[in-house]
Amino acid sequence: MKKLLLLFIVLLVFSCKTVEKTETKASYKATPESVGSTLSYLTSDELMGRDTGSSGIAKAGTYLMNMMQSNGVKPYFNSYRDTISNFNKTAYNIVGYLEGNDAKLKNEFVIIGAHYDHIGIINEVNGDSIANGANDNASGTTAVTEVMKYFSKAKSNKRSLLFVFFTAEEKGLLGSKHLAQRLKNENMDIYFMFNFEMIGVPMQRDDMLLYLTGFGKTNMATTINNYAKTKLVGYIPMQTQYQLFRASDNYPFFTECNVPAQTVSSFDFENFNYYHQPDDEFELMNLPHMANVINSINPVLEKMINAPQKEIKINEK
Repeated sequence: MKKLLLLFIVLLVFSCKTVEKTETKASYKATPESVGSTLSYLTSDELMGRDTGSSGIAKAGTYLMNMMQSNGVKPYFNSYRDTISNFNKTAYNIVGYLEGNDAKLKNEFVIIGAHYDHIGIINEVNGDSIANGANDNASGTTAVTEVMKYFSKAKSNKRSLLFVFFTAEEKGLLGSKHLAQRLKNENMDIYFMFNFEMIGVPMQRDDMLLYLTGFGKTNMATTINNYAKTKLVGYIPMQTQYQLFRASDNYPFFTECNVPAQTVSSFDFENFNYYHQPDDEFELMNLPHMANVINSINPVLEKMINAPQKEIKINEK
C-alpha cells in the first residue's frame, strides 16, 4: 500500500511539472480586448494628440515603458528613453531589449518598431481639435506592444530584439534618423528592421492582408509569404505613387545602416478618410482585424528572427 501511495505521489508531481512546462510554452495570442485596452489609452483625449515634446506624449511614453518593464523587456540603453538630438524640445524614442537565446545569433539584432507620436492639437472639426491619431499610428504602436508580449512570453527569439517606439516621425522621421545613426555608430549588427504603420482598418480587397513598402527593394515579401504559406503581404501602386517606402521610420535604417528595413500597412488611401484629422478616433478602428494582423505576423516574424542565416537580402539594383 505504501509503495502504491509513493508511486501515486511521484506520478502526481511529474504530471504537475508537465502541465507547468506545457503552460510555459503556450504561445501568446492577441485579442480584440488586449488590442483595445492599449489602443483606447493611446487615443484618449488625456494624451492631447501625442505631439512630439508635449506632456501628452510623455504620458504615452510612461505607459509604454511600464508595459515593457512588466513584460520583462529591459532598456537597451541606460534607460528606456533615447533622447533625440535633432529636435528643439525634449523628445525621446523608447527602446526595449530582449536578448536572444542563441549563443551566436544573439549578437545579431532585429528591430521591430512603430512611431507613437502624432500631430497634437489642430484646427477644429465638428467641435473637436484633438488629433488622437488612432490609425496613425496608435494602431502600429499597439501592434508592437503585442509582438513584444508574444516574444517576452515565448522567449523563443534566437536573435536579440529591439522594440522601438519612435518619436517625431511626423516632424520628418527625426526619431528614427537619430536612432539609426546612433546604432550605426555603435556598429550594431542589425539583420533587418520591421515597422508597423496604420494597420487599424482592413484593405478593401482579399488578395492580401497587408502591403509591404519598398516591395522590390529586398526579398522580405517573398520570405514572409513563404513562411505564412499565403499571400500575407503584397504590393499596391499607391505605395510607389506616394513614395511610402521613404515616408516612415524604416527608411533611415535602410539608408544609414544598409539593412533590409520595411513597413507593413493596411491603409490604402481608399479605406480610411481621416488621415491627420480629429476624426481619426478609436471607435473607427477594427479591433478583430488588428488582432488578426498581429497573430498572422507573429509566427512569421519568429521564423524570420530564428533563421540560421541572414536570408533576407537587399536586392541588387
